[in-house]
Amino acid sequence: MGRITARRPVVKITLGVGETRRPDTLAVEEPLEIRVGGAPLVVTMRTPGHDVELAAGFLVSEGVISSGEQFRSAIHCGGPGTGAAPASGEGNTYNILDVALAPGAALPAADLARNFYTTSSCGLCGKASIEAVETVSSYDVSADDAVLDAEALAAFPDRLRAQQSVFDKTGGLHAAALFDARTGELLVLREDVGRHNAVDKVIGWAVLQDRLPLRGTVLQVSGRASFELVQKAVMAGLPVLAAVSAPSSLAVELAEASGLTLVGFLRGASMNVYSRADRVRVSAPVTA
Repeated sequence: MGRITARRPVVKITLGVGETRRPDTLAVEEPLEIRVGGAPLVVTMRTPGHDVELAAGFLVSEGVISSGEQFRSAIHCGGPGTGAAPASGEGNTYNILDVALAPGAALPAADLARNFYTTSSCGLCGKASIEAVETVSSYDVSADDAVLDAEALAAFPDRLRAQQSVFDKTGGLHAAALFDARTGELLVLREDVGRHNAVDKVIGWAVLQDRLPLRGTVLQVSGRASFELVQKAVMAGLPVLAAVSAPSSLAVELAEASGLTLVGFLRGASMNVYSRADRVRVSAPVTA
């Protein structure tokens, strides 16, 4: 859509040198309203692009759907073929997406709708209480027999970073990537101003490819591992979540309870495995 980045003037100040004026490339952040069957569900701040994947992944994370066959279609309101245009007359802003579920799929519960926006740094801000985020997954990740080499896992952050084309231009996007645990193949990578959005886009890709549950895969993220990211992984049937930064205490608790392998501080040749370390195979002797 050509709306992923934007150019803006900036004054760059260098101490001892002076100041210069030049254009700077920024990551675009815009609201996206997700509707289901015409009814508003949520508004999230995101980087435009892969909006259908974002919506599909969000619906999995919230327990609305659990498979690709439950997701029928999605269209930007006022887009081609709808015969409608925004009342402003300015044309389609591509900031409203209406999802149609397959026949027989239950619509979201009325109390799930969040009638305010979530910020790009908070995917669970609309929840009323901690109990409300304890969504029950359709998949048992504890039973996943995925095993991967620690050496291969250690290479994932650099491989993710090498594919962050928009980050190279802006320095302002999170990234999430899905790897095959057995072969190490990079299956998909998505970037977004919100780390939870990047993960939803990855999971949404899997929904549209009808690949849920994501058995035998590793979700690699560019930032920290929060409770919400662990929850999203569990909801998608992902057995391993790896982050380059720290996990939260609640993220570790949920990973342990769910049987998910949670890796943090994955940098260079070292990593901390907080739960289900049996899935990470180490070739060298392990020291206490």
